[in-house]
Amino acid sequence: MKSERWLRNLVALAILFFLWWFLLGVLEREVRRAEEQAANMVISQLRSALVIKGAEVMLDRHGSLEEQEGINPFELIDHQWGSYAGQCKGRVPEPGAWCFRNRTQKETVKQGSGWLIYNPRQPITIQKRQANTGEPLAWRVTTEFADRNQNGEREQDERSTGLRLMPVSLQEDSVGTQSAAR
Repeated sequence: MKSERWLRNLVALAILFFLWWFLLGVLEREVRRAEEQAANMVISQLRSALVIKGAEVMLDRHGSLEEQEGINPFELIDHQWGSYAGQCKGRVPEPGAWCFRNRTQKETVKQGSGWLIYNPRQPITIQKRQANTGEPLAWRVTTEFADRNQNGEREQDERSTGLRLMPVSLQEDSVGTQSAAR
C-alpha cells in the first residue's frame, strides 16, 4: 500500500513537471512573439511618420529630403514611448529598449544625424532581420529615390522620392550601410 501511494505521487509529480515544462515553452514563445510584434509595430509607425515627413519636405519649396537624412524618427511622433531611452548613453541600449546614437565621425555636417538602435531581449525577427540577444540592430533615415536603371545606387539624374528607414550594420565605432537584400 505504501509503495502504491509512492508510485501514484511519483506519476502525479511527473505529470505536473511535464505540464510545467510545456507551459514554460508556450510562455517563452508568446513572449518572443509579443516582442517581435512590438518591435515591428514601432518600425511600421516610424516608417509611416517618415512618409508624412517626406511629403511635408517635398511640399515645402525651401526644404530638401537630403537635409533630413540621419534624423531621429522618434522625434517625428508625438508619443511617450516606454521602450525609447532617448540618446544612447552607452554602446547599446538596455535589452528591449530603443535609443538614438548621434554620429561621432568628423564629417558630420549637422547635429542630430545618427542611427536608431534596438537591443532585443531574446532572439527575434524584426522586418525579416534576425536579431539575437545582445546583438543590437540599427537603422538610419535615408532618402528614397527613383532608381531608373535598377542598380541600387543613386545617380545624378535620379530624383529623391521620400524618406525611408534603412537597415545598417553596427560595427565598432562606425556604422556601414547593409545591402538592400538584407
